[in-house]
Amino acid sequence: MPSWAQAPASPEPTRIALRAARLFDGKSDRVLADAVMLIEGSRIQAVGTGLSIPSGTRVIDLGDVTLLPGLIDAHSHLLLEVDAESGGDSLLSTVAQRSTAERALLGAKLGHEMLEAGVTTVRDLGNSGLNGDVALRDAIQRGWVQGPRISACTRALAPQGGQFPTLQPPAQALIEQEYVTISGVEEARRAVRQAISDGADCIKVIVDNGHNLLSLEELKVIVEEAHRRKRPVAAHTTTDESIRIAVQAGVDSVEHAYSLPDDVLAPMARKRIFMVPTEGSMDACDSFDAKERCRKLIAKAHDHLRRAVTAGVRLAAGSDMYVVMPGLTRGQASVKSFSAYAEAGLEPVDVLRAATVNAAELLRMQDQIGSLEPNKLADLLAVEGDPLKDIGALKQVRFVMKDGQVVLDARSQKERVDESTR
Repeated sequence: MPSWAQAPASPEPTRIALRAARLFDGKSDRVLADAVMLIEGSRIQAVGTGLSIPSGTRVIDLGDVTLLPGLIDAHSHLLLEVDAESGGDSLLSTVAQRSTAERALLGAKLGHEMLEAGVTTVRDLGNSGLNGDVALRDAIQRGWVQGPRISACTRALAPQGGQFPTLQPPAQALIEQEYVTISGVEEARRAVRQAISDGADCIKVIVDNGHNLLSLEELKVIVEEAHRRKRPVAAHTTTDESIRIAVQAGVDSVEHAYSLPDDVLAPMARKRIFMVPTEGSMDACDSFDAKERCRKLIAKAHDHLRRAVTAGVRLAAGSDMYVVMPGLTRGQASVKSFSAYAEAGLEPVDVLRAATVNAAELLRMQDQIGSLEPNKLADLLAVEGDPLKDIGALKQVRFVMKDGQVVLDARSQKERVDESTR
């Protein structure tokens, strides 16, 4: 009988039990020892110590690792890659030379690298061409390619010029390949509606681009229209004036916080506006010629982070990674950037919360992801060591699961021998 005519193999058990020495659920400030997690299909059924494992369950004993919720990068750029070391493409040359289709294929590669590093969800904040992020999101959802769950924002809304340098008139058509430029309240409202029609899960707005600034009225309309359609608004700001109007307008998150005047901290905390710091660590400066300038900028960013936490501003983790980091995949580079928060003085548990439960709330997905508890999606990773003691443990990924499907199992063959179906 030809192979294609043979009866199909028995399907994999839909029930899985994971065993691990430790488990961080995303909410507690301590780990659960000798943990067992029961999963059925794509959902977590139970989490605890010494749980009874039903008959017919596939048991995966991960051993001396810590299980934790799948990480969330709340500020990613999967469709953009710049090789700074070789003087490679800038954003402008990327837009001029690469089609959205080519960039979406690049995003599939980088997305897979994110997933293997334990990042199971990203909020992709623009620089994705003409809605390439939506195409990649949908391809992942359909199972065409493997990658993280994507909250897509389509093209960012921006003042005239976008984030490009001054362009000659024949080249200005490139701006609309990457941004929707707005001037006036009705254009702002129309741009939000168009983004949602294009498939946006969130709205990204460039409040200022260094030489142009959106008005408070325009930003209020953007927030009003987005919130009416239940979409959060992420605000890129670089000056005191732009962050003040962003906070006044009631955005959901302030990205980068390059400028963070004291008078915005209390309103941010009161309005529950997230700060998404995208700073690097001090050792990243070693690869730059202007090392001292780099260190001063990072020290300033660390100060912003500490002041925000002291004021009660909530944090969500974001890498803003789009540069090639030699020797690291996109996922490894993105996760490494989270260690900068610990370098600034945050406790490891707070760094983990920023990259899990807090980020899930920012994405308005807290009922699905961000913590390990019954009825949530089975998005998780296992790392060597205890990340609540040393955040560097996030670099030692041994196992990744998304939607109840194993996507990385770095255990040795010997470690897998004892796996069984009860």
